[in-house]
Amino acid sequence: MRVICIYRDREDYTRTVAEWLENFYRQTGHKIEEMNPDLSPGFCETYDIVEYPTLIALGNSGEVLALWRGRNLPLFSEVAYYASK
Repeated sequence: MRVICIYRDREDYTRTVAEWLENFYRQTGHKIEEMNPDLSPGFCETYDIVEYPTLIALGNSGEVLALWRGRNLPLFSEVAYYASK
């Protein structure tokens, strides 16, 4: 399984996302992959990601297992399940 956080640097939400990612790692011990949508437009088009930040959990064959969009970031427990697999 793969969990990815897609967001842009230098936006008004960037600090909030960075703090969320850091706290998630401290509390769960799992790192979440980070992706800039400007550097991976094909990935974002494939999964129809047009709102940032977005967290996406993908299965081993690329299927979407969970998706969280927008500035209201999910609870750690919601994401930890996917990050631990």
